[in-house]
Amino acid sequence: MNISQTQDKTNLNNLITLASWMAGDFSNKKQALENPTLYAHIHVFFRPLPENFFPGIGFYSEQVYDYDLWSPYRQGVHQLIDKGDYIYIENYKLIDPILYAGAARELDILHTITPENLERRYNCSMVFKRDGDKFVGSVEPGNKCLIHKRGCETYLVSKVELTENTWVSSDKGMDINTHKQIWGSAAGDLKFEKQTSFADELPNINK
Repeated sequence: MNISQTQDKTNLNNLITLASWMAGDFSNKKQALENPTLYAHIHVFFRPLPENFFPGIGFYSEQVYDYDLWSPYRQGVHQLIDKGDYIYIENYKLIDPILYAGAARELDILHTITPENLERRYNCSMVFKRDGDKFVGSVEPGNKCLIHKRGCETYLVSKVELTENTWVSSDKGMDINTHKQIWGSAAGDLKFEKQTSFADELPNINK
C-alpha cells in the first residue's frame, strides 16, 4: 500500500469513527440537574438515515426538551463527506419539519423522509478534524450562515467537541453589524453524554 492509499484509508477510518460516535441519543441531564437555573434538560439525537439516502453516510437530527419529546425545537439532515484532512458535514433543513417530529426515535417516521423533502442550508456546513481521541468541529468560515432571530440578522458561530461518549457544543448568533451576541447560551457550553448508540444502523461504506 502506497502513501496515498494509506492516507485514503486513514481518512475513511476517521469518517467512519466520526459517524459511529455521532450516532446516538445524547443528554445533558447531569448538567441540567447540577445547574437547573442555567440549563434545561435537552436531548440531541443523531439517527442514521437509510442506506443510499445519500452517497455515503447521512443523519437525521433532533434537539428536544426532555419534557416534550414530540416537539423538537431544531431538526436537520446531514451528509458526511470525506475532504481529505477534514470531514465536511453538509446541512439541510426539512421543508415541512413538523411532519417528521419524533423521527429520531421512531424509524417508521424516519423512513418517510426523502431527499425531495430537503433544502440545502448553504454556508452552514460544519468542518470536523480529528484531534487525538476527539473530533473538533466548527461552522465553515466566512460568517455567512445567516439566521434571522430576535428582530435582527445574525450569523452563526458553532463549535463542537465530540468523543466516543460525549458531545459538547456551543451555538451563538452574532449581530452581522455589531458582532455582539444576540442569542445562544450565555452560561457556557452544553455538555451531553451518550445514552444510546445507533452506530449499528450505519451503512457499510467499506464495501
